[in-house]
Amino acid sequence: MDATQQQLRAFAVLATELNFRRASEILFISQPALSQSIKQLEKSLGVSLLIRNTRNVALTPAGADFAVKLRPALAAIDEAVASARRWSDGTNGLLRIGYLIGAGLDLLPKLLREFSDLYPAIRVETIEYDFSDPTAGLASQSVDLAIVRPPIDVEPIETLTISEEGWVACLPSDHRLAGRRRVKLAELFDEPIIAAPASAGTWRAYWLAQDYRGKGFAHVAAEAATFEAEFTAVAQGKGISITMASAPRYYKRPGVVFVPISDAPMGTTVLAWPGKDTAPAAVRFVEMTRRHS
Repeated sequence: MDATQQQLRAFAVLATELNFRRASEILFISQPALSQSIKQLEKSLGVSLLIRNTRNVALTPAGADFAVKLRPALAAIDEAVASARRWSDGTNGLLRIGYLIGAGLDLLPKLLREFSDLYPAIRVETIEYDFSDPTAGLASQSVDLAIVRPPIDVEPIETLTISEEGWVACLPSDHRLAGRRRVKLAELFDEPIIAAPASAGTWRAYWLAQDYRGKGFAHVAAEAATFEAEFTAVAQGKGISITMASAPRYYKRPGVVFVPISDAPMGTTVLAWPGKDTAPAAVRFVEMTRRHS
């Protein structure tokens, strides 16, 4: 606190108490120091604020007017400082959360409700991203944290796994494998496949199961940036797709069946955030989510 602000706060207390002894006790300073502070303030303002005698302290008309206008100004300063500190410690401000289509559908609403209860002063914005940006805004730094399905092309990054699930084949209902209880990855490799846009990078290759095809490459029949576009293309017989096991719960479509893939790896859904310069509010959200996980 600079000297001028100290003088203003000293005057505000004295204007309320109208007693140097009581005011100095409240301010934890000596009476001579308080008296000197008020004199310096009067000098800088060029006006007398107090009428002093051996028994009483009274406000001059200028002092009374100044005191009335000073109190809300100091209160506003105190609130501004407190608000800035809440931003710093992650209990106030704005938190931007990105999420990939279909990711965290079971958990995200619960997390958002609990976070709102814990930190009502933080305004949360959620932004949905399609398959053209599987980083859900992390790559462009448009969000503070995101719910995604790895792999994603962002470094450095930290993650917290919030769920795991297998893969399923999304097939036209009249496909030769549509009646099967399970299929193997190799049985799908000769099929034309619906892929995410090329901008999805590593994530696109992951859902084409490229790592399991050896030297072969997927025959991409069409691209789709959303589940709606993907499953519509499958229903039209343009190709198959590979997706997460939870998809049938949320995206059932006529003309499409989902068959579990028995030898596929477990996929994860994670909460991801930048590995450096993490927003304080994002740290709070991660801490809360870690308790759930």
